[in-house]
Amino acid sequence: MDSQIYGVRILLFLALFSFLASAYSALPENPAVKASNSTVQINSNSVLVALLDSHYTELSELVEKALLLQPLEEAVSKHNITIFAPRNEALERDLDPEFKRFLLEPGNLKSLQNLLLFHMIPSRIESKHWPVEVNRKPVHHTSLCREASDEKILLRAKNGEKIVSTAKVFKSDDIIRPDGIIHGIERLLIPKSVQQDFNARRSLRATSAVLPEGAPEVDPRTHRLKKPAPPVPVGAAPVLPIFDALAPGPSLAPAPAPGPGGPHHHFDGESQVKDFIQTLLHYGGYNELADILVNLTSLATEMGRLVSEGYVLTVLAPNDEAMAKLTTDQLSEPGAPEQIMYYHLIPEYQTEESMYNSVRRFGKVNYDTLRLPHKVVAEEADGSVKFGQGEGFAYLFDPDIYTDGRISVQGIDGVLFPAEESKAAPRAAPVAKIVSKPRRGKLLEMTCRMLGAVGHDSHFSSCH
Repeated sequence: MDSQIYGVRILLFLALFSFLASAYSALPENPAVKASNSTVQINSNSVLVALLDSHYTELSELVEKALLLQPLEEAVSKHNITIFAPRNEALERDLDPEFKRFLLEPGNLKSLQNLLLFHMIPSRIESKHWPVEVNRKPVHHTSLCREASDEKILLRAKNGEKIVSTAKVFKSDDIIRPDGIIHGIERLLIPKSVQQDFNARRSLRATSAVLPEGAPEVDPRTHRLKKPAPPVPVGAAPVLPIFDALAPGPSLAPAPAPGPGGPHHHFDGESQVKDFIQTLLHYGGYNELADILVNLTSLATEMGRLVSEGYVLTVLAPNDEAMAKLTTDQLSEPGAPEQIMYYHLIPEYQTEESMYNSVRRFGKVNYDTLRLPHKVVAEEADGSVKFGQGEGFAYLFDPDIYTDGRISVQGIDGVLFPAEESKAAPRAAPVAKIVSKPRRGKLLEMTCRMLGAVGHDSHFSSCH
């Protein structure tokens, strides 16, 4: 009896063991093991190494700036990839400068990554795999860009030339490696998502407060038209007064703007200041700055008075996130809010384009501020303008929020403070004052002669 029970127990144990073994085999792979196996080391014969060392230098630099090396290493470890590499001229000379500046801005890193991944296909496509023109059936492929999954890469042949979407292949099978292949194309492929992001940013700039379309835009410094005025019908009144048509001469100032305290106020500065503060509130993210200008200080009134008297201003506007980092000690001291804001007011009219061109040309530019004598330093960094030095710096990331020809507002992501005063020189030990002896000789002789001449020519006579 005991032997039968023991045999039944053995059979039940074997059945349970076989069930657990089959269930374990049906389980998915251990994610930790799978992750460890997926991290394959990239050897020197990889297509990624070949791309970084190739003559496609502009593309390789963009791949490094977009931080795509690690994701591409993972993609290469899973499957072969095909890279359509635009030539250097397509990225350096033929590309719209405004679009390239948009791609290189720190806040648009995702758009740059999507643009580059759109040029890569997770499969190996050699020239022999290209569709033949006789078949007239183009082949569609999905790129590595996930946001453009619904937008396929079109491969076709036309007039004996290989075409990728809208770009011609000028050198097929340019670089061949075991884990991938690179074809050279003549132009850049831009996915719809990146184009939409760029158009949205450009339309945002277009909606900033500017002069109405069709009205002549006058440069406040030279008082000249910035662009040609639209054609005027015959017999119509002149677009500008006669004064503006005169060439500035020796007796004619180049601009009619009066100096400080002048009797005539040609500009309504208070309305312009109200407009730019209202624009900040509607734009969003700059409520703290507007509150300081209106409620904590009288800067709004002062700025309006300056603009009314003919001055121009550029406001470096820190956003709310940057203003929230200010401590109570920094704002509680008497006059502290005014001093902070004065350092963000530049008595010049600068736009994003003018500042970026300046730092690109001169490296570093020192702008005067209303907090005399301190200046704010600007330089180029990551395709944008960087203000400040050391740890206290800020990037220009909301350009041209408000531009009306007199006031320009540029959004920055930090609060700027002037560099610390240079270390006070150690006080030197008191030195005995050396009194120089009066010079005699020729100087004294000349003085006596002058006095004698004055006395000789005098018309006054002494009393006898």
